[in-house]
Amino acid sequence: MSTVTENAAVASGYRAGRTLPLRVELVRQFKRRRTLVMGGILAVLPFVLLIAFAIGGQPGRENGQVTLLDTATASGANFAAVNLFVSAGFLLVIPVALFCGDTVASEAGWSSLRYLLAAPVPRARLLWSKLVVALGLSLAAMILLPLVALAVGTAAYGWGPLQIPTGGALDTATAGQRLAVVVAYIFLSQLVTAGLAFWLSTKTDAPLGAVGGAVGLTIVGNVLDAVTALGHWRDFLPAHWQFAWADAVQPHPEWSGMIQGTAVSVTYALVLFALAFRGFARKDVVS
Repeated sequence: MSTVTENAAVASGYRAGRTLPLRVELVRQFKRRRTLVMGGILAVLPFVLLIAFAIGGQPGRENGQVTLLDTATASGANFAAVNLFVSAGFLLVIPVALFCGDTVASEAGWSSLRYLLAAPVPRARLLWSKLVVALGLSLAAMILLPLVALAVGTAAYGWGPLQIPTGGALDTATAGQRLAVVVAYIFLSQLVTAGLAFWLSTKTDAPLGAVGGAVGLTIVGNVLDAVTALGHWRDFLPAHWQFAWADAVQPHPEWSGMIQGTAVSVTYALVLFALAFRGFARKDVVS
């Protein structure tokens, strides 16, 4: 009797797996003002750096040491690498925290979350759609920055090999591959921020709380990583490995740091994503 009742209660043609398609969620999130503003900021950054170098001249060397920043004007590839260097520590954290932290909390803040669930969209399906789109937008943001920087840098400084601060150079084909590896690693290293923001997004109705909480705790991680007294305990901090990608832009790349950083970030992220799904499945949604 219960089976018959349940079948009768399900609308004809209803398929849980077809609710809230990814393309629908992607269009919804892509058209939002915060997405367009974030994309605009990332696209403008290379022009800001270009103007800064034009006004200030060639980057200077301190204490006779050559850094990646000193090679910014050597070629378009170097300019793209420098843009990633100056933005990886903080600026690229913001779109990840924004897209992953705002996605569920904004629906709750608009009091539309309960209507989505009443559609009916299964809770796991709703979270999965929002998480995939949020991660996709985060990755797109990280790809946008170096692509614009490469175009701007090539127009300003020419197309050439990637000059390595420690000496030598990578040909353009190799440089392109290494920069792709760098972007992939930065994305993987930011998964812990994505997991934290997404979990907080399922716990609060205030998007700024979820986004700010993720950014704030990321900053705390950077501060703790600067405390050398912690010794090897810093190896368990995702922030400790955020610049391990620099080993990829060497004549002979070293992968161990990036492997450890990826393992730490992905482990934390999986735990946080699991907590988000588990908590939301039991949450009393009233907004």
